[in-house]
Amino acid sequence: MSKHEEFPRIKRLPQYVFAVVNELKAKLRKEGQDIIDFGMGNPDLKPAQHIIDKLCESAKKPHTHRYSMSQGIPRLRKAICDFYERRYGVKLDPEEEAIMTIGSKEGISHLMVAMLSPGDIALVPSPRYPIHYYAPVIAGASVLTVPLPLEGSVSERQELFLKRIYETYEDSYPKAKVLILNFPNNPTTMIVEKEFFKEIVDFAKKKELWIVHDFAYADLCYDGYKAPSILEIEGAKDIAVELYSMTKGFSMAGWRVGFVLGNPTIIYNLKRLKSYLDYGTFTPIQVASVIALDSDYSIVMENGDK
Repeated sequence: MSKHEEFPRIKRLPQYVFAVVNELKAKLRKEGQDIIDFGMGNPDLKPAQHIIDKLCESAKKPHTHRYSMSQGIPRLRKAICDFYERRYGVKLDPEEEAIMTIGSKEGISHLMVAMLSPGDIALVPSPRYPIHYYAPVIAGASVLTVPLPLEGSVSERQELFLKRIYETYEDSYPKAKVLILNFPNNPTTMIVEKEFFKEIVDFAKKKELWIVHDFAYADLCYDGYKAPSILEIEGAKDIAVELYSMTKGFSMAGWRVGFVLGNPTIIYNLKRLKSYLDYGTFTPIQVASVIALDSDYSIVMENGDK
């Protein structure tokens, strides 16, 4: 057996793009090259001081170093639900419609493991953030890609993208089980309006198609545009969940705080799976995240276009 022989599941995974970029970056820096880093989108601003202070305060308490909860402490789940009601007018039940994840990347990965089995099909935009494609692959499912329009107005692009989703779904056999969306989109920056979500929710309900919307870039909006949550759409919680991350707007990338919100059936199944896999994020991080959400602070909003 070769020292680096790959197991069957790993053979379906190419080298992770950011791992390759990081290796190349380290090699060039070691050679003394002056490089501009176009790798991972790491924030270069620290979180607000009151959030850091709460982290330190909580870490000094002996009981906060015990095992935490894989679904997130109750205060944090309530805080994200309150945050969604203030910001998007969406009411969520913190017990059945909200779960904390160790960042949105872990969330979507384990979500696909919970939702998909070998033989199932996922619809995924292209181009896309790598985990949107490879999380279904890791779960053993097949993936069909739907090309994102790269030109035209917002309305023209979303209309064409909807048409492509419908066509790809109808051509799939067996029929796709889940559709992964991501707006504002990484890497194309494509945005959509509420009308897009209204149409796709209506389509998904008719076809019994689950929707997973990665809303990680919710806070990176400019020129007066406010990204809509899919959960703002009436009936969306019947077939959709949304992933929200504190990485971008709160400049908390290394803290690994994310959430899956919405459909209670999906939340229930993810909760069951995660109970076997982790004990949640370090409790002081969760406590400080409550303070961040309650204060509705956004490092992006404070710094504007800087």
